[in-house]
Amino acid sequence: MIEVKDIHKAFGENHVLRGISAQFKPGKNNLIIGGSGSGKTTLLKCVVGLHEPTQGEIFYNGENFTTMGFEERVPIRKEIGMLFQNSALFDSMTVEENIMFPLNLFTDQTRAEKLDRANFCLERVNLKGKNKLFPSELSGGMKKRVGIARAISMQPKYLFVDEPNSGLDPKTSILIDELIAELTEEYQTTTVVVTHDMNSVMGIGDHIIFLHNGQKWWEGSNKEIAHTDNNELNDFVFASKFMQAAKEKL
Repeated sequence: MIEVKDIHKAFGENHVLRGISAQFKPGKNNLIIGGSGSGKTTLLKCVVGLHEPTQGEIFYNGENFTTMGFEERVPIRKEIGMLFQNSALFDSMTVEENIMFPLNLFTDQTRAEKLDRANFCLERVNLKGKNKLFPSELSGGMKKRVGIARAISMQPKYLFVDEPNSGLDPKTSILIDELIAELTEEYQTTTVVVTHDMNSVMGIGDHIIFLHNGQKWWEGSNKEIAHTDNNELNDFVFASKFMQAAKEKL
């Protein structure tokens, strides 16, 4: 489990996060939603240690991540898998090499062991046999799946996903959502997804946090979101559905 307590983050005079507290539980798809500039990605970066919070604490299974030094954080970072918004694959590396990259950095496994793991991960994301392709030879959806394969290569306890459906068509987006949900349940990872996609929210949102102006404005499940009387959340949901419907008509 990950717990954040009273997280604030300011960049100079710009206060992006204002007292966020939440728990992200294992085996659940924990979604962070909100409009542009609401603080979603900043919160994610604070949780994984890419940003240091201005105030507040972050706990991984009861261990205070915030007070740890670089070396102390290494064991936790080895348990983290992350899928970036643009997949962040290395263009000069093959699919196989991209997936093995974390294994090369953090393990003492033999090449054969790392190759076995890469093959397993590729098969798990339905890309068996695509080892020798380069990112330039992949579709957007395939790049996302390779990114997921790399994220799970270290068998993480914690999986962080930033806008997984950005740039994807609705059908491929559903496939990516289903894959994330399957992996979360199968491995009981603590999965945290930043998204603005209402299809994702309604499809896999076990636990949802809605941010508004840097504050936690609403918290609940996808079953509860349709019945909320929170005006700002309703505005966000309506606008998101309207925009999605408009895109599908184009």
